[in-house]
Amino acid sequence: MPADSALIELDGITKFYGRGEAEVRALDGLSLRIDHGEFVAVMGPSGSGKSTLMNVIGYLDTPSSGIYRFDGVPVEGASREQRTLLRRNFLGFVFQGYNLLPQNSALENVELPMVYRGVPAQQRRQAALSALDRVGMSGREHHLPSELSGGQQQRVAIARAIVTNPRLLLADEPTGNLDTERATGVMNLLVELNRDDGITIVMVTHERDMAAFCKRQVRIVDGKVDAGSAAETADAA
Repeated sequence: MPADSALIELDGITKFYGRGEAEVRALDGLSLRIDHGEFVAVMGPSGSGKSTLMNVIGYLDTPSSGIYRFDGVPVEGASREQRTLLRRNFLGFVFQGYNLLPQNSALENVELPMVYRGVPAQQRRQAALSALDRVGMSGREHHLPSELSGGQQQRVAIARAIVTNPRLLLADEPTGNLDTERATGVMNLLVELNRDDGITIVMVTHERDMAAFCKRQVRIVDGKVDAGSAAETADAA
């Protein structure tokens, strides 16, 4: 790929918690590059730093040191307000627990990111309906989360994440609460969004069969990228 194709560039990223003997190095000089249009699985043992890595990439946490470039722009020193704007305008998030508002319909849940952006009501509704249709949830717009299966709730969560046309989708164990059939359905949807819509996806998972759907697998060990895994590719299922 051309030299300017990187969406995410992490160079020598560290993240320390605590001080002295209580200091924990969650990330320890981690360097990683993710290009536009990639679908990357981040794997590693518990406590390896993969969740901290996702928080740094998603502007939910700031590194202690190192350089973070997003689409070529250094963002590691962004203020809290700037990080909020970056998340709102460029990122989408999908979590293991869905994080849907229980009293709101699928449509209202998907509209929520656009409410924060100040998008007019009619425009919000049309965009949300389109996103729900994109993830195969057309016809269930007015269902509450309690009226949907786990797989359907995750599809609504994905619709909410993509409704603002993000540059990057961060998925944290998106199939962790699903059985194999529904997990496979969600992964096929993510593959489709990556392939057809060009959305760059970074997914944390501990499940090798789910990681096999991704184009590349990166292993994090002791706060660093495991040697040899940064360029490792996986066959899409």
